[in-house]
Amino acid sequence: MTPSSTDNIITPKQAWDALVEGNHRFMTFREKRPNQDVERRIQMRYGQNPIVAVLACSDSRVPVELIFDQGLGDAFVIRTAGEIIDLAVLGSLEYAVESLNVPLIVVMGHESCGAVAATQAAMDGHEIPDGFQRVLIEKVSPSILQARAAGYTTTAEFEAHHVAETVDQVLSRSPEVKSKVSRGTCGIVGVRYRLSDGLAEPVVTIGVGE
Repeated sequence: MTPSSTDNIITPKQAWDALVEGNHRFMTFREKRPNQDVERRIQMRYGQNPIVAVLACSDSRVPVELIFDQGLGDAFVIRTAGEIIDLAVLGSLEYAVESLNVPLIVVMGHESCGAVAATQAAMDGHEIPDGFQRVLIEKVSPSILQARAAGYTTTAEFEAHHVAETVDQVLSRSPEVKSKVSRGTCGIVGVRYRLSDGLAEPVVTIGVGE
């Protein structure tokens, strides 16, 4: 049985296994669409106990609950363009692991990411966006620089590396999250979602029984 947010305690591995199974259902058009009925809506009035906190890109093609076939109250979702991190994101993740006791964090990038593409273009001499969009370039550029230094050349490789680097940033910038992961009470997984076939492909896995 797939763990739900009504379970008392589940392990990081159980949470990740539930997401993998849900993603497989999504890919094969066999979704169960759990926890989406009237009873669930009423239950959610009295609190939440999600099995995962997800930092995902804001892209409209990447609907987190649909991709993992989860329902109301199952996923605590934070979305920013390019899944970039700021203090509000870190505060939200710390709230999820400390106050909601989520056993898993997922960082999810995706195929054809506009923020990654715009950063690549800026580094290749194209125009840098105006206004606050410039922040996206500034936040993503360290990942692209590192990827190029490692010899990566394709957009897919840049996207995957940006996910891995974001996972590293979460662990290095949040002592609370790092402590939970070190103690084994929370796992963290980075995935790159493939628009082409619906797979949430793991890039890095920590603390989920790898």
